[in-house]
Amino acid sequence: MNIRVGFGYDVHQFAPNRALWLGGIKIDHSVGLLGHSDADVLIHALCDALLGAANLRDIGFHFPDTAGAYKNIDSKILLIETMCLLRNKGYEFGNADCTIAAEAPKINPHIVAMQQCLAEVMAVEPDTISIKATTSEKLGFVGREEGMAAYATVLIFKQ
Repeated sequence: MNIRVGFGYDVHQFAPNRALWLGGIKIDHSVGLLGHSDADVLIHALCDALLGAANLRDIGFHFPDTAGAYKNIDSKILLIETMCLLRNKGYEFGNADCTIAAEAPKINPHIVAMQQCLAEVMAVEPDTISIKATTSEKLGFVGREEGMAAYATVLIFKQ
């Protein structure tokens, strides 16, 4: 069996008049995240981890922010396409361990819904997707509530 590990990281700044999409679900908050797409920082980190594990470059290579086709796109569509790229190369998803860094809003109440959403999009079991939340203890851009960051580590395999 061929086993590979990938790591992804993404960051987006907060912006007014934007919906906050995180892990594929809309979260009620006073601001959203700024980006070319819906700026779902968790899905973007997850896509980068998956693509990296399969040596398929990164999210910007496949879905460039200079392409009009991706303007305001639902990041779940990017994740579906990423899973197709992964599976077309003969890999299958093993598990993901993800961390969201944000001072606000509180993430923990939304974790189960995010796991279920991502699992459905990826056609995997929710138990294979770990999502954790942390703050940065008021330090840096996350601590100043200027934005949020997400980290993802994945395991993929080929039989």
